[in-house]
Amino acid sequence: MSRDTAICIRDLEKSFTLHTQGGVTLPVLRGVNLDVAHGECAVLTDPSGSGKSTLLRAVYANYAPQRGQILVRHAGGVVDMVSAGHREIQEVRRRTMGYVSQFLRVIPRVPAVDVVAEPLRALGHAPSDALERAQQMLRRLRLPERLWNLSPVTFSGGEQQRVNLARALIAGYSILLLDEPTASLDADDRSLVVELIVEARRAGAAVLGTVHDADVRDAVATRLVRLAALRPA
Repeated sequence: MSRDTAICIRDLEKSFTLHTQGGVTLPVLRGVNLDVAHGECAVLTDPSGSGKSTLLRAVYANYAPQRGQILVRHAGGVVDMVSAGHREIQEVRRRTMGYVSQFLRVIPRVPAVDVVAEPLRALGHAPSDALERAQQMLRRLRLPERLWNLSPVTFSGGEQQRVNLARALIAGYSILLLDEPTASLDADDRSLVVELIVEARRAGAAVLGTVHDADVRDAVATRLVRLAALRPA
């Protein structure tokens, strides 16, 4: 794994067993090999159902592959997200890797501003500093101030997505996983998100994601990747 590489995926295989359909096995990722360097944004361009979101969830260790390695640069060393234990995975997520899923999962009754500030608090920032930076991020993403102290579970899809993005981007992670980050956003909000992603990449973050919107994809991607081309013949 070279010094510039942030994510190194080797021989990755992931399948799902459909227990409701007689135990049929559905292969999704087969022999995937992919490197993503610091300062680049690799966007997966395969059609729906090809395993793009599955790959991102595997890198984040939400899914356990059957075979292969997912090496990530972390704290001056390298961690294999496939074989790492729970505590090590949590530490990678706390300090190194941000993930924007298509759905925001939060604890009910926790205000949006606290949801966004939490990654900074986990890194040891003073509560007042974390809160101020969370407010700045929400302001930049144009989430109305009247919503900051409300739980995001009551928000629209677009409002929830802005909270999701703010939470992932606030800590300056060196690795960002983005699963349709501009879904549910209007044109103006998509432009703001593009700015933030490009800023993160220029600051050295390695970005791996899926982007359905062609204009957004063209604006953020430094490289387009097809999973089909990463599989063995």
